Amino acid sequence: MLTQAPKGTRDMLPQDAYLWQWIEQKEREAAKLAGYREIRTPVFEHTELFLRGVGDTTDIVQKEMYTFKDKGDRSITLKPEGTAGAVRAFIENHLFQEALPCKVYYLNAPIFRYENPQSGRLREHHQFGMECFGGKEPTVEAELISTLYGFLTGLGLKNLCVHINSIGCPECRPKYHQALKNYLGERIHEMCETCQGRFEKNPLRILDCKEEKCKAIVKDAPLILDCLCDECREHFEQLQALLTAQGIPFQIDPHIVRGLDYYTKTVFEIIMQAGREGLALCGGGRYDGLVEQLGGPATPAAGFGIGAERILMELRNQNLLPEMPSVTDVYVANLGADMKIPAFTFAQGLRTKGVKADSDLAGRSLKAQFKFADKIGAKYIVIVGGDEYARGTVKLRNMESKEEKELPLDSAAEEISAMIQK
Repeated sequence: MLTQAPKGTRDMLPQDAYLWQWIEQKEREAAKLAGYREIRTPVFEHTELFLRGVGDTTDIVQKEMYTFKDKGDRSITLKPEGTAGAVRAFIENHLFQEALPCKVYYLNAPIFRYENPQSGRLREHHQFGMECFGGKEPTVEAELISTLYGFLTGLGLKNLCVHINSIGCPECRPKYHQALKNYLGERIHEMCETCQGRFEKNPLRILDCKEEKCKAIVKDAPLILDCLCDECREHFEQLQALLTAQGIPFQIDPHIVRGLDYYTKTVFEIIMQAGREGLALCGGGRYDGLVEQLGGPATPAAGFGIGAERILMELRNQNLLPEMPSVTDVYVANLGADMKIPAFTFAQGLRTKGVKADSDLAGRSLKAQFKFADKIGAKYIVIVGGDEYARGTVKLRNMESKEEKELPLDSAAEEISAMIQK
């Protein structure tokens, strides 16, 4: 139907916009305090970017991408995640020639995934993400986690815990792949078709399968933490020490592998511990090989992404949403057709003083104007016309106390502005 939004999408209505603006303001503040600058990348990219970056064995690439041919017969994909586009922009615009690390963030970035809509996740949802290029130390991940955890707890969210894991590097991961294949070898035929296809190419992806029969088989699989090389093990231990020093609650979760192929070493999620136990609010990690894989210079990097819809869902569940601010502070009513221009002009004058002001746009009677002012939550009504206007004054009415007083027309805007700002 033309009058129904496509499945998995949702309108942001005027009564909800203040929540998004509030969240975005908090996100900007958190990112800026950590020295991150904003980046905005296109909603769509060349499909090859995600095939090479995200990985052709991931669920995103295999099942969830919105891909189409444009009029130039080029394969284009709506952005299914934020990191690959940020990396492409980092390479194309030679940001690697600037002082490193290069720290960027994005917010309200539309993300598209063709999957069944679920709690806090739609086919079109919006992410806040931070990416750090050029930092190899575990302090990078610690900074990202600390910033994100502080942002979420600063909103009032409770019962959060950081889950961390290391999935190794190109040096030590082949050893784990072999151990995993040895474990799965005799039972791979019992697993889903997707897992069977991943067995040779990327067995690590099998650990991320959501099929119950597959989850049961891999439950007792070897742990990658037992196969880490000395460098990866030291990196992971330092990260734990950094989080401990910050007082951030965390636990090692050896089953986190994340759903994207580009991760190396650290992967992490922030999980709800109670109420909606096990719900992952966000995820991220280190991806030291991605910049080079996509054609740039070898550059260590790490980042995360979190869905705005999921944040708002949890804030609503915990009754933490702020009240909707009033649409209008002052409504300027007119006492007749001959007062429309003076009333309209007065309202514009209030706006130049920083006062949220409105006036009649529908030709209403005075009684109807009062009703409308009440509906939109105006704190005051200014009445323009009658004997007061003839004396060079306007009448100000407090909508809560019902008190009224006259103000000189030539200074009324300044007095009202000062009153509102108090």
